[in-house]
Amino acid sequence: GLFSLNNTSTNLFLAMMGYVSYYANGIAGLSVVLISVILTGMRIFDGVTDPVIGYFIDKTNGKYGKFRPYIVIGYLLMAISSLVLFFTTSLVPVILRPLYFIIVYSVYIIGYTFQTAVVKSGQSVITNDMKQRPMITFFDSTFIMFAHGLVAFYVSVYLIEKYKTFQSQALFSEFVITVVIVAGICSALAVVGIWSKDNVKYFKLDEDKKQQIHFRDYAAIIKHNKPIRMLVIAAASNKFAQMVYGNSTVLVMLYGILMQNYPLAGIIGIIVGIPNLGIIYIGIEHAKRCGQKKTLVRSTYLAIMFMMIFSDLTNVSLRHINFITVAFLLVFTLLNGVKSISNNIVVPMIADCTDYEYTLSGHFVPGIMGALFSFIDKSFSALGTGFVGIALAIAGYSKVFPQVEDQLTPQLKFLTIFFYCIIPIIGWIVTIFIMRFYKLDKNTMRGLYKK
Repeated sequence: GLFSLNNTSTNLFLAMMGYVSYYANGIAGLSVVLISVILTGMRIFDGVTDPVIGYFIDKTNGKYGKFRPYIVIGYLLMAISSLVLFFTTSLVPVILRPLYFIIVYSVYIIGYTFQTAVVKSGQSVITNDMKQRPMITFFDSTFIMFAHGLVAFYVSVYLIEKYKTFQSQALFSEFVITVVIVAGICSALAVVGIWSKDNVKYFKLDEDKKQQIHFRDYAAIIKHNKPIRMLVIAAASNKFAQMVYGNSTVLVMLYGILMQNYPLAGIIGIIVGIPNLGIIYIGIEHAKRCGQKKTLVRSTYLAIMFMMIFSDLTNVSLRHINFITVAFLLVFTLLNGVKSISNNIVVPMIADCTDYEYTLSGHFVPGIMGALFSFIDKSFSALGTGFVGIALAIAGYSKVFPQVEDQLTPQLKFLTIFFYCIIPIIGWIVTIFIMRFYKLDKNTMRGLYKK
């Protein structure tokens, strides 16, 4: 459970950086199209750095373990670069701001990669028990849900109420300091969580025989390890959908413009939080009985079904409770629960692919497997951020992002439904199709461990 707080730390930074486009546009003065291009390029750069970091993780076996150094260094890089980004970018001469933004953001990306590489690889040494691995999903889903939910609440209810607009330097200054402190506590607890397992006896290596790891192993793994190929494609499709419907601008369009109640974005996360935990727990119990593959597929089917039930959201109100409000809260609770399961269960499934690779080649390479997953996952998900920005620019929002105070138009209503409902459904259909070719179900994994 404590180790999962490493993932929580990265998601706190990720949730904060979801609003960086508003800072870059409203305070630093960068255009919508330029910001979208930069953030898409940075996301691809994020994916490119994963194979490098994963390679070094598998080479690392020092005094402080294989994973702990990367947690600490990753946090420090993210914390320092975030503070520099939000406090100084607007002070740089206008002509140099895009380049300055890219350089500082690149440092943040490297730190983010350090921590996310550990997220994807560290759970391989936490446990290889088929009934315990799904518990990683439970902790990840729970903590991530609260991280994103509390950030949304903090922004929509507290910060916007206090500063009134996203075009406020003070808002982002307070925001970044808060995230840096809370994420630091999470990272420290994650180091404690993995401490006892972060030593050579859990790496399945003969201490007298050094494992030879090369960059060319990435190509070999892609070639002969079909499960990891299928998993990364399915997860990339899921992540693209997640990056679109979770985009901060899309949430402003949904809650602030379509529903005309932006504080609801934070309040609703608190309301459905406890019921979501119950749904996630049911999903984990299902994974223990039926395997992680079936749980991913079935939760994705349910996500599609619940998303299609959405109705006229302009009538949702917590001040005047009506049938639409009750129905929305019920569907939203179910939808968020199954989305949490389908988005997060892929992490322990990487560990299954790592163990499968060990039976194929004799190499225990959690760093490479996690990095390979992240590289493809992030490269595809990068398109999500760029997709939203370019679509908005085509729709006429090339200079300024939609704001909370904007009036609802038929065009904005269509775009909101398109981003929040239609794109995710398409992504989930792709996931279901691809998982037909993923063979590491419960029976296969049981046979693998017996062998």
